[in-house]
Amino acid sequence: MSAADLYTKLTRVWVPDPEQVWAPAQLSHDYQDGDDCLHLQLTDGTEVQYAVAPGPPPGLPPLRNPDILEGENDLTALSYLHEPAVLHNLRVRFLDYSSIYTYCGIILVAINPYEQLPIYGEDVIDAYSGQNMADMDPHIFSVAEEAYRQMAREEQNQSIIISGESGAGKTVSAKFTMRYFAAVGGSARETSVEERVLESNPIMEAIGNAKTTRNDNSSRFGKYIEIGFGRKGDIIGANMRTYLLEKSRVVFQTTEERNYHIFYQLCASRHLPELSALGLRRAEEFQYTSQGGNAQIPGTDDAADLERTRNSFSVLGVRPGLQMELFRILAAILHLGNVRIQSSGRDGERCSVNAEDRSLHLFCQLLAVERSQMAHWLCHRRLTVAGELLVKPMGWQQACEARDALSKHVYGQLFTWTVGRLNAALRAQRRQPHSFIGVLDIYGFETFEKNSFEQFCINYANEKLQQQFNRHVFQLEQEEYLREEIPWTRIEFSDNQLCIELIEGKLGVLDLLDEECRMPRGSDESWAQKLYERHQNQNPHFSKPRLSNTAFIILHFADTVQYECDGFLDKNRDTVFEEPINILKASKSELVAELFQDDSGGDGPPLPGVTTAVPNGSLRSSRKGGSTARREHKQTVGFQFRQSLQLLMETLNSTTPHYVRCIKPNDLKQPFLFDPKRAVQQLRACGVLETIRISAAGYPSRWTYPEFFKRYRVMMQCRDPGLEDRQAACRAALGSLIPDPDQYRFGKTKIFFRAGQVALLEKLRASRLRAACVEVQRRVRGWLERRRYQHTRQAALTLQNYTRGWLARRLAHCLRYTRAALVLQKSYRMVQVRRLYLLIRSAAVTIQAFARGALARCLYRQLRAERKAVLLQARVRGWSARRAFLRVRGAVLYLQCCYRRMRARRELKQRRMEARSVEHYRQLNKGMEVKLMQLQRRADEQSRESSLLKERLSQEQAAHCTELARLQGELSRLAGSAQDEARSTALAQELSALRGEREREREERRSAEQRAAQEITLLTQAVESLQREKAALIQEREKLNTSLQEHERAREERLSQQVALVSSGLRAELEEERGRYQGLLKEFSRLEQRYENLKDEMTFSERFLGHRRNASSQSLILDISPPIPASEREARTSVTSPERERRVTVTSPELERRVTMTSPERVRRVTVTSPELERRPMSRLCSPQDSLLKAVGLFKDGRMREEDLRHAYDAVRVANKFLESQLVSQRQKWDSEMEALRLQVGAQREEVDRQSQALAHTLTLPPETGLQLGLQEQLARLAADNLVSGVQGGECELMEQVESQEQVSRRLRRELHSLKQAGWGSAGPARGTEVLSGGNATPAPHKEAKLQGLLECRREDEARLIKNLITGLRPEVTRTLTPGLPAHILFLCMRQADWRGEEQRARALCTATVTAIKAALKKHSDDFELAAFWLSNTCLLMHLLRQFSPGESSQTDEQTLLTFDPSDLRKALSDLSIQTYQQLIRIAESRLQPMIVPAMLESETIPGLSSGGKSLGSHKRAASGAREKGEGVQPHTMDSLLRELNSLHHTLSHHALHPEVCRQAFRQISHLLTATTLNNLLLRKDMCSWSKGLQIRYNVSQLEDWLRGRSLQLGGAVDSLEPLIQAAQLLQVSKRSESDARAIEETCTALSPPQIVKILSLYTPLNEFEERVTLNFIRSVQALLNERPRGKARQLLMDVRHVFPVTFPPSLSLSPSQQPEQLQIPDSLNLAFLRRV
Repeated sequence: MSAADLYTKLTRVWVPDPEQVWAPAQLSHDYQDGDDCLHLQLTDGTEVQYAVAPGPPPGLPPLRNPDILEGENDLTALSYLHEPAVLHNLRVRFLDYSSIYTYCGIILVAINPYEQLPIYGEDVIDAYSGQNMADMDPHIFSVAEEAYRQMAREEQNQSIIISGESGAGKTVSAKFTMRYFAAVGGSARETSVEERVLESNPIMEAIGNAKTTRNDNSSRFGKYIEIGFGRKGDIIGANMRTYLLEKSRVVFQTTEERNYHIFYQLCASRHLPELSALGLRRAEEFQYTSQGGNAQIPGTDDAADLERTRNSFSVLGVRPGLQMELFRILAAILHLGNVRIQSSGRDGERCSVNAEDRSLHLFCQLLAVERSQMAHWLCHRRLTVAGELLVKPMGWQQACEARDALSKHVYGQLFTWTVGRLNAALRAQRRQPHSFIGVLDIYGFETFEKNSFEQFCINYANEKLQQQFNRHVFQLEQEEYLREEIPWTRIEFSDNQLCIELIEGKLGVLDLLDEECRMPRGSDESWAQKLYERHQNQNPHFSKPRLSNTAFIILHFADTVQYECDGFLDKNRDTVFEEPINILKASKSELVAELFQDDSGGDGPPLPGVTTAVPNGSLRSSRKGGSTARREHKQTVGFQFRQSLQLLMETLNSTTPHYVRCIKPNDLKQPFLFDPKRAVQQLRACGVLETIRISAAGYPSRWTYPEFFKRYRVMMQCRDPGLEDRQAACRAALGSLIPDPDQYRFGKTKIFFRAGQVALLEKLRASRLRAACVEVQRRVRGWLERRRYQHTRQAALTLQNYTRGWLARRLAHCLRYTRAALVLQKSYRMVQVRRLYLLIRSAAVTIQAFARGALARCLYRQLRAERKAVLLQARVRGWSARRAFLRVRGAVLYLQCCYRRMRARRELKQRRMEARSVEHYRQLNKGMEVKLMQLQRRADEQSRESSLLKERLSQEQAAHCTELARLQGELSRLAGSAQDEARSTALAQELSALRGEREREREERRSAEQRAAQEITLLTQAVESLQREKAALIQEREKLNTSLQEHERAREERLSQQVALVSSGLRAELEEERGRYQGLLKEFSRLEQRYENLKDEMTFSERFLGHRRNASSQSLILDISPPIPASEREARTSVTSPERERRVTVTSPELERRVTMTSPERVRRVTVTSPELERRPMSRLCSPQDSLLKAVGLFKDGRMREEDLRHAYDAVRVANKFLESQLVSQRQKWDSEMEALRLQVGAQREEVDRQSQALAHTLTLPPETGLQLGLQEQLARLAADNLVSGVQGGECELMEQVESQEQVSRRLRRELHSLKQAGWGSAGPARGTEVLSGGNATPAPHKEAKLQGLLECRREDEARLIKNLITGLRPEVTRTLTPGLPAHILFLCMRQADWRGEEQRARALCTATVTAIKAALKKHSDDFELAAFWLSNTCLLMHLLRQFSPGESSQTDEQTLLTFDPSDLRKALSDLSIQTYQQLIRIAESRLQPMIVPAMLESETIPGLSSGGKSLGSHKRAASGAREKGEGVQPHTMDSLLRELNSLHHTLSHHALHPEVCRQAFRQISHLLTATTLNNLLLRKDMCSWSKGLQIRYNVSQLEDWLRGRSLQLGGAVDSLEPLIQAAQLLQVSKRSESDARAIEETCTALSPPQIVKILSLYTPLNEFEERVTLNFIRSVQALLNERPRGKARQLLMDVRHVFPVTFPPSLSLSPSQQPEQLQIPDSLNLAFLRRV
């Protein structure tokens, strides 16, 4: 297509701009061939003219890409590949989408955000682990994963080359890369290698990084770290090589720069006691650390950094003493810079150093050298003249340079030694790495106002790396063409071989520099002249500046750089005089002497690992030697750097490289600020644009035939061809669409297009679709008009019908109204007449009723008056008789009560005295039986005495009756005798006396009646007042009742609320503690597995390698002993303490045993492999830190032991029980208070009712009787009060006695039980028992109940039982067994042992069962069915122990409880159940993990949904190496995922796992499905579209139906899918207006704000008819999301590793087939030795 066809009106282009580098514009007129300018319109509306350069290809401005390609994650996927497109795409991704990573072919472009981003956590590592690089968003982890997968798959070494200028983020990228490798290639060593690799970063940053004007943490050296991996992909070692340390920074820094960080860290930590001897001061007081001005970096704590550095040294095995030696040398360098050199003589020819100089004194003291010699040789040097040695004084300038050279040399040697120690700590110990991945963190291309030797070497290294990069990119491009078998022509690329030959070739810059350094009087000026003579006008990459004779210019691949020759020779020589070095060699410090042993090429052996770094210095000596090399080294800095660079290039060429180019967005270090000028400069320098150019020179756009057919099907004639027909259709269509066949090529599987051809196809496709849309619109509009006419005609007909109907209905309505009026008149008249008749009849009936009622009431009043008179007479007569009787009886009862009260008080006083006496307590302690017998005997005696008294009373009554009869007879005889006058006179006198007495009695009776009348009056008044008080009391009682009820209701509500609140809090804490505990169990299992691996490795190494540990490789080995026998455990218990001695296999102890760490129970058995450590006492081996860690029960490295885990669980369990007991006690207290209040109110109510009833009864009685009853009630009330107080006191004392007796009784029962057990052994075998081998009698059963169906296993057969039933059980056999059979067999054996009184044997059998199950699970660690089988049996066995525990279950007739408390056994089984459950979940996750993303995201469950073809933004990038895709592998679909879930559920159901546990397991699996799918969705731009959201929602609905179909939704499995459902809905909803933003904020409650913003940012339309989400809409949604509470989760990715705590059901019902007597044991288990009892 010609330029006139491309550059038409409204075409968008890029034009140069002085500020933005490139600015967008739009053509306002069409371009015609031959026009000399273009008419453009800028974005602000300005009209400009663009001059078109003449030529065969006219100089037209670059075209802009379509809007659909904005923000593309791979730059090579752009339609137009050029500089403005790359710059704009990077700016859009960086500023608009906050994406700092972008692919550019095989390069990852990383822009420094100058801000901490939450995209490097463990969840992100999990999301990228195992994923294809082409499927995920650009990330440094994606490059690391690609390198790791290629290494593991192809078994080839890999390299990751990270480059960029200072401040671009190279060091951070390298750290994240190593962190990723440490996470995916975890080691099993005790101190893992990956941890050491990560800990080497703080050390290298401290001694090799410094603040510059461009970066606060700039690496001033290059490093290449080789991370070695084993065959299984685990890290086994590492090695580091360093390049060109900037030693000049030690002695000089420019403004706003700093020296190396370690110096400022030491100065900031000078107050530490261990650093006080270094004589350090503030950094501003040292010459070497104060030249840059401000010594502080904002946001950096140098003291904390030093602590981190020291910790890293400790992790890498550097002893504290050696660390202090290193710090002494560093401090000595600072003091050396402060040594004052005084000038003397004429013109400063001489100089001297005061021997008493404080800085010199500290320098010599710290390095342990002679001060006078050092003071002398700092100002003098030795020369050889005519074979004689002369000492020549140095001038002041030369002495200062010699001092600085010594400082640089010492620091360089220390740096080399440190790298060597790090390599010694990181290298593999036992085996060689199978392959490695190298991470190269090297300086990028640098250019400053003044460029010196360091910039020259840096740019030379970048020239070599750029050459390697260009050749690698070219090779990949040609391999792709060869694979597809397309004709191609060689792509020309800018090879920088000429520039490299200019630098390193024969008689090049470096050769001439080395030659000048060997000249006796060589200088920078003479070297510059040689450069001019040799290369000027001969090499196009070399030129001479016009205004300088001491500078030269080199045209590099990135830019033209002018180098100043001043200082080149000195820096290349890097010379230091030999005399100060000899003084340092003689130092008393071992480290100082070790640093300089190999300076002169001596015989001393090199330090291990130092071979990776070559010293950059040479020594100048004047001693007479055998060769010139003895005087001065020939290897200059340039020569060494060239050799190390050549070695690096050989290493990189032997590996598969991966490239990371770091870009610095601005020089102000501001977050998310993009400077286009600086970005373009770095893009040109780092090779990104060169990659674009190479790609654009070939065929950058590549489409597979199916993708091309789907995308451009609208432009073809065929309908639905097959695969071969599709290729033919594509070939035929391209021939008509693109006339020039050179613009595309047909490969075997792909179609290759040149740059711009895809944009042309898109333009043609858009034209075709536009024409189709016009035709569709025409047809639709005609159809709409026809339909509108038909609707109008139908509406007119409908209106006519409705009008006619309305008129007819109105006529009918009028007729109905007339008829209704007549009916109403008739009915109204009838009602009036009927109402009058009913009124008259009602009046007559009322008059009759009133008359008859008046007559009846008169008759009734007459009858009632007569009846009341009779009743009053009867009542008065009865009242007088009763009053006389009651008065006499009351007096008698009163006397009896007084007498009995007196006797009772005496007896009570006597009994209290007896109760308090010591003799009484002794009598009580004689036993309850004796006391009961005495009381029974006393009761019998009292009954006998009572019977005797009754008989005597009856005899006396009979005698009295006979005597009375006799006296009555005699009286009658005397009365009948009238002859006896004397007796008559006496009788008359007696009669008169009786009459007088009668009269007196009458007078007394009248006076008494008067008094009674007065009392009745008073009582009547009192009754009236009492009635009033009663009414007031009743009213007050009602008020009190009402208020009390309200108070009770309020208190009950508050109580219920508090109880609910506390219960919810406790439940939450319980869930949290349960989760922590289960996490600890999981960590314990991992540590146990790790220990087993270590044990196997040690066994292997000792057996085959014969390795003997020395003092540097000592380790502690836990003494894992077998379970202690019962007899030994009982002996230890009786001798030492109630708890057995703590070992590694100890079960959970009591709470107080956890607190006291000094008791003998806390002794841990440790075996030390070194004989020296065995001979030393433990007090010398343990440092204060070790003692402190041992005091809290932790290892030095922070890992927890087994007993620590159990202690933590016990503490949690005791705390939970304590909280529960507090809650229960508080609830009981509240309940008791409420009950007391209720009883008090009830008592008050009864008292008031009783008083009211008594008062009413008293009012109905006569006055005398009422008075007497009132007195009697008062006496009865007083007597009852006295009796209650006495009874309460007696009850308290009796309760105390009963409690004491119960305690004595319990103690006696325990002693009796122990005596019975002790006597069983000698009692002989009981009936129904067997005699075991050895002649020992089996203890008799201690239960009288007959248990049926128990299984007896002899002691010698227990090992066979465990082997046949657990360890030797094959997985295929478990499918045929009855669910829970092993648990029932083991429990029946345990019950049989317990029934026979062998508690220890039952416990040992249970412990052996737990150990065997653990071994079986470890043996079959990947068998899901076996894990489900043992989880079911473990839970069943734990439930059986709980069901038959003596304190937790009720006993029935068929069940007999255990005699011992199996709580510790249940705890061990509970721990085993949790570990088995976690292993079950882990196996399920490993089976489901590879299927989740393909099934949930990539599979097309809805056919034809993605028929629109792939979007332009979903271009798949190519990997850095050729990759062969596997064929014949069936992709995972949703059906396969559901089948796998069906298999898992069927396995769990087959083994009868409890439904609640199944629901919890599938809740965990649902969380895994949701987290994995959502995390991949958030990291894949090609998955964020409308159709993909519909597909995901359909897949989730299938999963929901599957869960509901198996009743798994109750456990929260469906709720776990809510984030994924909302993410799918977010992809489908409208995203335009403010209402849409509010709807998104309200509906997406399960998604965090970062997740919502990320999905909106990644949303990519599949075709041009969809719209992208605008930035304004995203910002409005983000503003609404910021209003959410801060307490909610705000992380980007979901935690895939989150584990929900599992809870097992408290009870388990047994089926009839699981009863002991009905249990059937199959023959396949080989358990014939068991005998059913």
